[in-house]
Amino acid sequence: MSTVLHDTTVLTKRSLRHVLRSPDTIITTAVTPIAMLLLFVYVFGSAIDFGGGRYVDYLLPGILLITVASGIAYTAFRLFTDVSGGIVERFQSMPIARSAVLWSHVLTSVVANLTSLVLVVLVAVLMGFRSGAGVLAWLAVLGILVLFTLALTWLAVIPGLTAKTVDGVSGFSYPLIFLPFLSSAFVPTAGMPGPVRWFAEHQPVTSIVDTIRDLYAERPVGSGVWVALAWCVGLLVVAYALAMRTYRARVA
Repeated sequence: MSTVLHDTTVLTKRSLRHVLRSPDTIITTAVTPIAMLLLFVYVFGSAIDFGGGRYVDYLLPGILLITVASGIAYTAFRLFTDVSGGIVERFQSMPIARSAVLWSHVLTSVVANLTSLVLVVLVAVLMGFRSGAGVLAWLAVLGILVLFTLALTWLAVIPGLTAKTVDGVSGFSYPLIFLPFLSSAFVPTAGMPGPVRWFAEHQPVTSIVDTIRDLYAERPVGSGVWVALAWCVGLLVVAYALAMRTYRARVA
């Protein structure tokens, strides 16, 4: 176990140095969500019936999930670069724990995405976002976002290991970015047509967004928080199992 932790720490520092050398990656990751935030609040916000209050307060939870979905594309790209460049094969010839190679990319993704999330929240505050939530509520939001980031990052590992081209490794994130549009992230699901409403109310983004929104608004989360956690943990377990299986087959 100590060897795995040591190797993971060393390789994570390597990945973080790559990110620090190109901070534009984090800025680029945050640009799309911030642009959506500005567009929907200042252009569409006045035309959307979301139940009252400030639209930026309603919108932010969904934008945070889009930020994570945008960021994991770079995780898949960094892993693809290591695989196609032969670095992973070099690591296999060294006394390095196999799982450390993947965990280093995953932990780097968490750090980079949290940085992008902070930037998005700061912009939202400048736009008028306010929350009276206490420390525990903010920590709960952080925990949900970390779990969501881990789940999507392990999912991103799979195309990072199997893609043949840069376009292939980058394209997988597009469905994840657009999934919040079919949820309660931008508008309430009550006004959606039957089949679309059913899908929106039973997909993971809606439960996660609603839970974060309730935590920010200091409303009781009820059973919704357990549904959100179940989605995050379930996706994480499945993605981790598939990613490790793909990795073992890749390096066999």
